[in-house]
Amino acid sequence: MTDQTDSAVQARRREIAAEHVLFKTLEYVEARHPGLLDHIEASLDHLGDYARDDTKDDEAVRAIARKMLQGARREGTS
Repeated sequence: MTDQTDSAVQARRREIAAEHVLFKTLEYVEARHPGLLDHIEASLDHLGDYARDDTKDDEAVRAIARKMLQGARREGTS
């Protein structure tokens, strides 16, 4: 593997691991303190893409966050 490929693979693995830990943390806290997901959802207007080029898309970042919250809500109710 090239250094660039290895970096991309490592970044993907970190993202998968971070998402899992985040979801499980959200589920755990929401189960004990209902309202966390609502609080996070209400804050999404402040979330944005920090890119400084043509790839900048604040709404795309917010859409991903909304999907993550929807997934956490579904997992938390099952």
